[in-house]
Amino acid sequence: MSGKAFDGMNEPNSARLNSPISKSTMPSTTSFNRIPTGIWVLGFVSMLMDISSEMIHSLLPMFLMGALGASALAVGIIEGLAESTALIVKVFSGVLSDYIGKRKGLAVFGYALGACAKPLFAVASSTGIVVVARLIDRVGKGIRGAPRDALVADIAPPEVRGAAFGLRQSLDTVGAFVGPLVAVGLMLLGSNDFRLVFWLAVFPGLMAVALLIFGIQEPERHLDGRRTNPINRENLRRLGRSYWWVVGIGAIFTLARFSEAFLVLRAQQSGVAIALVPLVMVAMNLIYAGSAYPFGWLSDRMSHAKLLAFGLIVLIAADLVLASGRHWWTILGGVGLWGIHMGMTQGLLATMVADTAPADLRGTAYGVFNLLSGVAMLIASGIAGWLWDRHGAEETFYGGAVFSLIALLGLGVRWRRLTVDTVHHTA
Repeated sequence: MSGKAFDGMNEPNSARLNSPISKSTMPSTTSFNRIPTGIWVLGFVSMLMDISSEMIHSLLPMFLMGALGASALAVGIIEGLAESTALIVKVFSGVLSDYIGKRKGLAVFGYALGACAKPLFAVASSTGIVVVARLIDRVGKGIRGAPRDALVADIAPPEVRGAAFGLRQSLDTVGAFVGPLVAVGLMLLGSNDFRLVFWLAVFPGLMAVALLIFGIQEPERHLDGRRTNPINRENLRRLGRSYWWVVGIGAIFTLARFSEAFLVLRAQQSGVAIALVPLVMVAMNLIYAGSAYPFGWLSDRMSHAKLLAFGLIVLIAADLVLASGRHWWTILGGVGLWGIHMGMTQGLLATMVADTAPADLRGTAYGVFNLLSGVAMLIASGIAGWLWDRHGAEETFYGGAVFSLIALLGLGVRWRRLTVDTVHHTA
């Protein structure tokens, strides 16, 4: 990645959107070999914490509706509130990491908070306790998220930034499919004992915290000695139009992709044994993990707008497949498409934020991006839960397809406008 993608940097606004990097600018060694060790460490930290989290999250919708008697709307609100809380908290952690000039300490605190929340799920006797545990867990995720992403951008050379984000996301997603797989095994061995699985999920979370503390050294950042508020008017002005476009399209993406808890509930409708339902998350995250790095590598070499558009098309296909049938293999097919979409878009959006924001404001940039995405997640999951209760699962996924189509049309308008501006600029 050149690091000069949009008008917040040194290259024309449309150049990176509409044309790939020329062969002469590509690195002489492979992107994979040039990724620093620190990126690998951050990836394994994410992997361990995701194993811990997904051991719980892959079972939580069934635990809420089965053991605690919650409705689909309640599940949607809980999941939307939890995920939006994580994204909103990233605003403050990102701003703080820019202000103090340090990333690692905040990331350690966030991972530690997430690990400490896990035992609450095991002792929960009501929906309220689950809500508290979920919010504490997601606050931890919010605290660590923006500093960790900014740390990736700080460590990775600009020409392999897309590959670095893709690699970290791939390792993160390895944990996201290993976690449900472990949960399936424990459920089969433990006679569907949800609480046993929740207790055992504590251990990989603690391992993640230890690895982050002892396994990575934060690079020095050269500050001018004068600390200013990263979200003052002058600094916000430095986040140019291209950055705000990325923020807007990211929010629309989130509206189109509600909580993955509804994938679990849809799989449960296929009639398979409860212990096997988390396999849908295994399948989704296995495909997500396998595709995130290749698509991250590809994002360094092709138009970002095209890759985003392809990702939306895949998400529309996933929603339509999930809406159209209840057979186990049909559900797995839709979930697989969902995983491909995630691999195509999540690392790409993170890369686009890094490319459109000044280096000293990256934490703030990720925070603001995640603030609006968090609001969108809360709205999307609430709508999904309401549609599920009132009209059925099919309408939930049809609604997601409609939002995806709106995002695709908005992306097309933006792309066309940039193409016209480029033609006028070169005429």
